[in-house]
Amino acid sequence: MKNATTLRVSPLPMASSLPSSLSPILSQPHRSLKIQGRCFFFGFRFLSSKAPHVYNLHCHGNFAHRTLKTESSFLHLSRSLAHSHHSVSNKTDGLGLHHFVARASLSAAQTQPNLVPASEVSPDSQIHPRGRIYHETYGCQMNINDMEIVLSIMKDAGYSEVVGVPESAEIIFINTCAIRDNAEQKVWQRLNYFWFLKRHWKSNVAIGRSQSVCPPKVVVLGCMAERLKDKILDTDKMVDVVCGPDAYRDLPRLLEEVDYGQKGINTLLSLEETYADISPVRISKNSISAFVSVMRGCNNMCSFCIVPFTRGRERSRPVDSIVKEVAQLWKEGVKEVTLLGQNVNSYNDASGIEKEAEPGSNWKYSEGFSSMCKVKKVGLRFSDLLDRLSTEFPEMRFRYTSPHPKDFPDDLLNVMQHRYNVCKYIHLPAQTGSSTVLERMRRGYTREAYLDLVQKIRKIMPDVGISSDFICGFCGETEEEHKDTLSLIRAVGYDMAYMFAYSMREKTHAHRNYVDDVADEVKQRRLTELIEAFRESTGQCYDSQIGTIQLVLVEGPNKRAPDTELIGKSDRGHRVSFTNLPVPNREDSNNKQNPVIGDYVEVRILKSTRASLFGEAHAISKLSLFYNNVERDAVACASC
Repeated sequence: MKNATTLRVSPLPMASSLPSSLSPILSQPHRSLKIQGRCFFFGFRFLSSKAPHVYNLHCHGNFAHRTLKTESSFLHLSRSLAHSHHSVSNKTDGLGLHHFVARASLSAAQTQPNLVPASEVSPDSQIHPRGRIYHETYGCQMNINDMEIVLSIMKDAGYSEVVGVPESAEIIFINTCAIRDNAEQKVWQRLNYFWFLKRHWKSNVAIGRSQSVCPPKVVVLGCMAERLKDKILDTDKMVDVVCGPDAYRDLPRLLEEVDYGQKGINTLLSLEETYADISPVRISKNSISAFVSVMRGCNNMCSFCIVPFTRGRERSRPVDSIVKEVAQLWKEGVKEVTLLGQNVNSYNDASGIEKEAEPGSNWKYSEGFSSMCKVKKVGLRFSDLLDRLSTEFPEMRFRYTSPHPKDFPDDLLNVMQHRYNVCKYIHLPAQTGSSTVLERMRRGYTREAYLDLVQKIRKIMPDVGISSDFICGFCGETEEEHKDTLSLIRAVGYDMAYMFAYSMREKTHAHRNYVDDVADEVKQRRLTELIEAFRESTGQCYDSQIGTIQLVLVEGPNKRAPDTELIGKSDRGHRVSFTNLPVPNREDSNNKQNPVIGDYVEVRILKSTRASLFGEAHAISKLSLFYNNVERDAVACASC
């Protein structure tokens, strides 16, 4: 099913003005009433779950953004008319006369704040006919990948130039995250500045602050776009377009609507959209690592999570399309790919499956885990995808995020164990260490089941690195339940953890059924205690690496010593720095050379901190050479 589109317009004229408002429109060819390749479809909203697990340790800050002005009562009338045309037939010959009359009257009578007279537009506009793009991204890796998809769509539409500062752009994209209130406040702060660039464009140009050739169009993308679309569009000409995660193909058309004084909105979710046919425009040029989205949405319906209402239900890209994208990345010199999804290890390529799954079909979860959602069609699973990628690209390293603990059946763990180019690193979001809180969160497991899974993973892969997500101060959390989380952190010993204080999100199960009754000062105190407990245990994980030899993918100079040191990541995801000196190459031991970005380097670990490792380089190598060495057992890392 394709996405439907809703248009936000300025206040409607009275009905009596409709006939007279037609004449100026019909006399101007460039405002033809013809629907130029534009179709409208019936729209349905589908819900999914699970937030992307990219949280940080910062406390929430307060930010008072500019008071928002509401539109006049005419705006409500215009919205009603826009909504009435939201679900018309997908064939243009099914549109009635009232549709064309309404759109014509709107185009003629509404104000057009973003249209600039020709005399006021810079001559440089001929150099940038489609407008230059500036973009900012907040939130998870999925948002970064989404921004690359947006740039690809815009490039195909003729918007090929990207600038590094908003003052030089005619189009400003801000890709948003709705997982926490703090993230939303940062977005509002940036929107206020972009509003300033729009409203004071002429004076900004006159004083040299702005180099754009016309007032910029501001476009809000991502999760916050769907969640707060009404509030965003009701601000005083602050935002021109609001576009949700499943509607990015519609961006060129929505931007064209702005030229006619309208505000564009398309935030409908899809059961099908995966952008599998779009080749992303990589934001980081000449990078040796890249993100590849393999699935979108989530079906878990955790009670704290807003993502069910911003990202939609689970749908997976076909395996072949993923292999094709990774093959292109390999040709471009990429050495490490991170596979992305809101619930990446629930990947299910059922594109070639026609009939529904039979009762009792083989869809195994981790032992002791359950799910509220039943799989309708059983196709290729995440273990199948990892197996094919690791086999076809033996010199490329693979990671993935963000998984759910329920989706670690034995076959996935076995693939990770036997494929040397699948990193021995697992993100295992716990959220809390209390079984009673886990039940309120609707996570589908207990504390005991989680600990059993950790033990099983480490039995299969002794040197595996484990990270996690934690929420403190969830609805009704007691001191005893909080202590359960502290003890879980100490018991597991995580390499890394993302922790934050709970903030209630509208539309979630928790918002409808629970009370956010833990005081902010209590949340912040508990967050501090979580961080301290994590720091106590993480040092042991890093210390266990001393004396071992790690294969490090070089990412660039160490910022602390850019002239003498290089830095990269080990298989386990640890940051490793080492002195930049000539070393032998395993493929040509007669010559020594300095490692460069993209090289795999064997590094003996000499010392550690709680956040990084330091060592000395021994040789430049390859994945296959290093892991096929007969001494691999001797240099394997000890389990922390």
